[in-house]
Amino acid sequence: MEINVRGKNIDVNPAVKQYAEKKLSKIDRYLRQSPLSCQATFSTERGNYVLEVTIPLNGYLLRAEETAHDAVTAVDMVIEKLEKQIEKYRTRIFKRDKGDAPNGSFREDTGGGRIAKVKKFPVKPMSPEEATMQMELLGHDFYVFRNSETGSVNVVYRRKDGDYGLIEPEE
Repeated sequence: MEINVRGKNIDVNPAVKQYAEKKLSKIDRYLRQSPLSCQATFSTERGNYVLEVTIPLNGYLLRAEETAHDAVTAVDMVIEKLEKQIEKYRTRIFKRDKGDAPNGSFREDTGGGRIAKVKKFPVKPMSPEEATMQMELLGHDFYVFRNSETGSVNVVYRRKDGDYGLIEPEE
Protein backbone atom coordinates (compact mmCIF):
# COMPACT_ATOMS: atom_id res chain seq x y z
CA MET A 1 0.00 0.00 0.00
CA GLU A 2 1.26 3.44 -0.88
CA ILE A 3 0.51 5.77 2.02
CA ASN A 4 0.99 9.53 1.95
CA VAL A 5 0.69 11.13 5.40
CA ARG A 6 1.11 14.89 5.47
CA GLY A 7 0.18 17.95 7.47
CA LYS A 8 -2.12 20.60 6.06
CA ASN A 9 -1.30 23.47 8.39
CA ILE A 10 1.00 21.65 10.82
CA ASP A 11 4.21 19.63 10.90
CA VAL A 12 3.37 16.00 11.64
CA ASN A 13 5.45 14.48 14.43
CA PRO A 14 7.53 11.59 12.93
CA ALA A 15 6.28 9.17 15.62
CA VAL A 16 2.64 10.04 14.84
CA LYS A 17 3.32 9.74 11.11
CA GLN A 18 4.85 6.30 11.63
CA TYR A 19 1.91 5.22 13.82
CA ALA A 20 -0.60 6.39 11.19
CA GLU A 21 1.30 4.60 8.40
CA LYS A 22 1.45 1.37 10.43
CA LYS A 23 -2.28 1.44 11.22
CA LEU A 24 -3.29 2.39 7.68
CA SER A 25 -1.11 -0.31 6.14
CA LYS A 26 -3.18 -2.93 8.00
CA ILE A 27 -6.24 -1.88 6.00
CA ASP A 28 -4.55 -3.38 2.96
CA ARG A 29 -5.22 -6.92 4.22
CA TYR A 30 -8.99 -6.32 4.27
CA LEU A 31 -9.17 -5.27 0.64
CA ARG A 32 -6.98 -7.65 -1.38
CA GLN A 33 -6.40 -5.07 -4.08
CA SER A 34 -3.02 -3.95 -5.35
CA PRO A 35 -1.76 -1.35 -5.74
CA LEU A 36 -3.71 0.51 -3.10
CA SER A 37 -3.03 4.16 -2.33
CA CYS A 38 -4.05 6.16 0.68
CA GLN A 39 -3.99 9.92 1.38
CA ALA A 40 -3.94 10.96 5.03
CA THR A 41 -3.93 14.64 5.99
CA PHE A 42 -3.52 16.02 9.51
CA SER A 43 -4.64 19.52 10.40
CA THR A 44 -5.67 21.39 13.51
CA GLU A 45 -8.95 23.05 14.28
CA ARG A 46 -9.69 24.87 17.53
CA GLY A 47 -6.86 23.09 19.34
CA ASN A 48 -7.89 19.61 18.14
CA TYR A 49 -6.24 17.32 15.63
CA VAL A 50 -8.22 16.52 12.49
CA LEU A 51 -7.29 13.50 10.38
CA GLU A 52 -8.81 13.06 6.94
CA VAL A 53 -8.11 9.80 5.04
CA THR A 54 -9.11 9.04 1.45
CA ILE A 55 -8.67 5.67 -0.30
CA PRO A 56 -9.72 5.31 -3.97
CA LEU A 57 -11.01 1.78 -4.55
CA ASN A 58 -12.42 0.33 -7.79
CA GLY A 59 -14.52 3.38 -8.62
CA TYR A 60 -15.53 3.90 -4.98
CA LEU A 61 -14.00 6.35 -2.58
CA LEU A 62 -13.52 5.41 1.06
CA ARG A 63 -13.23 8.54 3.17
CA ALA A 64 -13.10 9.11 6.88
CA GLU A 65 -12.52 12.21 8.97
CA GLU A 66 -12.20 12.42 12.73
CA THR A 67 -11.33 15.10 15.26
CA ALA A 68 -9.67 14.40 18.63
CA HIS A 69 -7.57 16.10 21.31
CA ASP A 70 -4.51 14.07 20.31
CA ALA A 71 -3.31 12.76 16.95
CA VAL A 72 -3.08 9.08 17.98
CA THR A 73 -6.74 9.03 19.06
CA ALA A 74 -7.71 10.64 15.74
CA VAL A 75 -5.84 7.85 13.91
CA ASP A 76 -7.58 5.14 15.93
CA MET A 77 -11.01 6.69 15.36
CA VAL A 78 -10.42 7.01 11.59
CA ILE A 79 -9.27 3.38 11.37
CA GLU A 80 -12.45 2.25 13.13
CA LYS A 81 -14.60 4.28 10.73
CA LEU A 82 -12.71 2.95 7.69
CA GLU A 83 -13.10 -0.66 8.86
CA LYS A 84 -16.89 -0.18 8.97
CA GLN A 85 -16.87 1.33 5.48
CA ILE A 86 -14.75 -1.56 4.17
CA GLU A 87 -17.20 -4.07 5.62
CA LYS A 88 -20.05 -2.32 3.79
CA TYR A 89 -17.98 -2.25 0.60
CA ARG A 90 -17.17 -5.96 0.82
CA THR A 91 -20.84 -6.79 1.49
CA ARG A 92 -21.88 -4.81 -1.58
CA ILE A 93 -19.29 -6.49 -3.81
CA PHE A 94 -20.26 -9.93 -2.48
CA LYS A 95 -23.97 -9.28 -3.16
CA ARG A 96 -23.21 -7.97 -6.64
CA ASP A 97 -20.92 -10.91 -7.51
CA LYS A 98 -23.41 -13.48 -6.14
CA GLY A 99 -26.10 -12.04 -8.39
CA ASP A 100 -28.49 -11.31 -5.55
CA ALA A 101 -29.72 -8.19 -7.33
CA PRO A 102 -31.08 -7.75 -10.86
CA ASN A 103 -28.89 -6.31 -13.63
CA GLY A 104 -25.77 -6.47 -11.46
CA SER A 105 -27.07 -3.66 -9.27
CA PHE A 106 -27.65 -4.03 -5.58
CA ARG A 107 -29.33 -2.37 -2.66
CA GLU A 108 -27.64 -2.53 0.68
CA ASP A 109 -29.77 -2.52 3.79
CA THR A 110 -28.78 0.72 5.48
CA GLY A 111 -31.57 0.85 8.00
CA GLY A 112 -34.27 2.11 5.65
CA GLY A 113 -32.00 4.18 3.42
CA ARG A 114 -33.33 4.04 -0.12
CA ILE A 115 -33.80 6.36 -3.04
CA ALA A 116 -37.22 7.78 -2.26
CA LYS A 117 -37.35 10.48 -4.92
CA VAL A 118 -35.70 11.22 -8.23
CA LYS A 119 -35.37 14.85 -9.20
CA LYS A 120 -34.35 16.11 -12.63
CA PHE A 121 -33.27 19.66 -13.34
CA PRO A 122 -31.24 21.56 -15.94
CA VAL A 123 -27.54 21.83 -15.11
CA LYS A 124 -26.68 25.43 -15.95
CA PRO A 125 -23.18 26.61 -16.89
CA MET A 126 -21.82 28.97 -14.22
CA SER A 127 -18.69 29.69 -12.21
CA PRO A 128 -18.12 27.98 -8.84
CA GLU A 129 -18.70 31.35 -7.15
CA GLU A 130 -22.07 31.75 -8.88
CA ALA A 131 -23.00 28.17 -7.92
CA THR A 132 -22.11 28.90 -4.28
CA MET A 133 -24.34 31.98 -4.32
CA GLN A 134 -27.18 29.97 -5.90
CA MET A 135 -26.76 27.26 -3.24
CA GLU A 136 -27.01 29.89 -0.49
CA LEU A 137 -30.07 31.48 -2.09
CA LEU A 138 -31.81 28.10 -2.18
CA GLY A 139 -30.75 27.29 1.40
CA HIS A 140 -29.20 23.95 0.32
CA ASP A 141 -26.03 22.25 1.57
CA PHE A 142 -24.85 21.42 -1.97
CA TYR A 143 -25.49 22.49 -5.55
CA VAL A 144 -24.87 20.68 -8.85
CA PHE A 145 -23.83 22.82 -11.82
CA ARG A 146 -21.87 22.78 -15.07
CA ASN A 147 -18.59 24.61 -14.57
CA SER A 148 -18.43 27.32 -17.25
CA GLU A 149 -14.61 27.27 -17.09
CA THR A 150 -14.14 23.50 -17.61
CA GLY A 151 -17.45 22.35 -19.08
CA SER A 152 -17.71 19.48 -16.60
CA VAL A 153 -20.44 18.84 -14.04
CA ASN A 154 -19.29 19.94 -10.55
CA VAL A 155 -20.77 20.14 -7.06
CA VAL A 156 -20.23 22.89 -4.51
CA TYR A 157 -21.03 22.08 -0.90
CA ARG A 158 -20.94 23.63 2.55
CA ARG A 159 -18.26 22.15 4.81
CA LYS A 160 -18.63 21.60 8.55
CA ASP A 161 -16.10 24.36 9.21
CA GLY A 162 -18.28 26.90 7.37
CA ASP A 163 -16.13 27.06 4.23
CA TYR A 164 -17.15 25.64 0.85
CA GLY A 165 -15.90 22.66 -1.08
CA LEU A 166 -15.84 21.97 -4.81
CA ILE A 167 -16.09 18.46 -6.27
CA GLU A 168 -14.65 18.08 -9.77
CA PRO A 169 -14.64 14.79 -11.68
CA GLU A 170 -11.28 13.34 -12.74
CA GLU A 171 -11.10 13.05 -16.50
